[in-house]
Amino acid sequence: MSVRKGPCWKGIAVTAAVACAVAAAPAAATGRSAPATVPSLAWSPCPDAPGFTCATAEVPLDHLHPDGRMIELAVIKRPATDPDRRVGSLFFNPGGPGNAAAGTAALPLAYERFPRELRERFDIVSWDPRGVGRSTAVRCFRSVEEFTAWAARVPDGFPVGAREREAWISAFAELGRICGHRLPALLRHVSTADTARDLDLLRRAVGDRRLSYLGVSYGTFLGATYANLFPRRVRAVVLDGNVDPVRWVRMRPELPTELRQGADIGSARTLSRFLELCGRTTADRCAFSAGTPRATRDKYQRLLRRLREHPQGEWTYAATVAAVVNGLYVVAPGWTELAQDLQDLWEGRAPSRQDSTATPAAAPVPSKAEEQPAYPEVEPPLAVECSESPNPRDPRRYRHFERYARARSGDVGSYWTWLPEPCATWPARAAHPYTGPWNRSTVPLLTVNTTYDPATPYRAAVAATRHLGNARLITVRGYGHTTLLNPSTCAGLHEVRYFLTGALPPRGTVCRQHTRPFTSPVPSPE
Repeated sequence: MSVRKGPCWKGIAVTAAVACAVAAAPAAATGRSAPATVPSLAWSPCPDAPGFTCATAEVPLDHLHPDGRMIELAVIKRPATDPDRRVGSLFFNPGGPGNAAAGTAALPLAYERFPRELRERFDIVSWDPRGVGRSTAVRCFRSVEEFTAWAARVPDGFPVGAREREAWISAFAELGRICGHRLPALLRHVSTADTARDLDLLRRAVGDRRLSYLGVSYGTFLGATYANLFPRRVRAVVLDGNVDPVRWVRMRPELPTELRQGADIGSARTLSRFLELCGRTTADRCAFSAGTPRATRDKYQRLLRRLREHPQGEWTYAATVAAVVNGLYVVAPGWTELAQDLQDLWEGRAPSRQDSTATPAAAPVPSKAEEQPAYPEVEPPLAVECSESPNPRDPRRYRHFERYARARSGDVGSYWTWLPEPCATWPARAAHPYTGPWNRSTVPLLTVNTTYDPATPYRAAVAATRHLGNARLITVRGYGHTTLLNPSTCAGLHEVRYFLTGALPPRGTVCRQHTRPFTSPVPSPE
């Protein structure tokens, strides 16, 4: 969510946060609103994604006032490869919130990760949610130059020291003022509940009577929201890498969103396993190995202490910690590449490769509705999360939260503390958020989580499954953020069976990943 220049620029937000503590109006809480016209989708070949077709949907800005202002959604589809046996459409949300959720960019990259049986039997459909990418977007800067001047003030990764904390707080407060002045109406209508209502219109637009849906990371909260706003319109919903919806919408305990979710704890536990497994193997499999787990952990801490005093080019202490967190998302090849980056830094070289484990963000292509300057999208994650997330409103308290997080999770605690700090001064609140209940689905939902997820920890999946009531959890013993990015053949078979037949796996199902960390030697450079 933060502006990250240099080696740890991601332009993404993960796990993300929270729906507003203000109770939704009755119509918003039940999904009932004034009828909106089902959008007409005129499909045509996507200019930058061969084999995919694209369309634009018009939906109301405010679903409670469908005759008012309309906005655009960019939609993408890959038709079923076995059309004679087609079941329907399978909607996919790749996470976020914000730019990482841009389906028009993510689906072409993720498509081959879908099991063959699903690609045969379903049209795979995604879209850029409102506020994001090629849809009507939250873009607050009028030029690339204006954005660049603002971004130059933002510390990389997270702030370190009093001067950087002041710069961070001031820069994001200014961003909030700019966005509030230029896009006051749109900012109140980019919540997860708004997007769930868009999704229901898209379901109707493709002709499906009920929804089939795969959501990963923040997409799990969107799926849970849809299933409870429209409980009788669900066919099959798989939630992979789960957000706890109750902690998303309630500030209990009184902590910033990501700390309530336990993202810092998930990162710390996963990092500990990364260093443990690296230290157990040899340097030809994990370049950062120091021969034993203890020695490898000591080596890592010595590297961070050195970078605090002597940054390696753009690889500052904070930039490196942020890159480590994001580098833990994908085991293969991400962990091997992260180990090589750390070893490069250890040997006094700035890694030559930009971190390849980033979730692809939408290309900065303007929507048809409004030409926008092409700069990295930093506003959409904030617009979604801050509009519906109860975060502490005093920026000065985040130093206290940082101390708390570092005490329980080490260096990664700083990263996750400052990620939602911009919400402290964000100007808008969602007009119609959904805050529960969460157990209204009439169809069983399927949740999936790795045991060592650095962004959406396993404990959040256990809690989400309990809150959803009518849900079944697949535990994947393994590492990384979501099983879509870190596959398990066992979990995949259960998901395919569920999508095709509705059959759930047995209670207590445990699967393993089919690629373990550091199992292959690192290829020698050509």
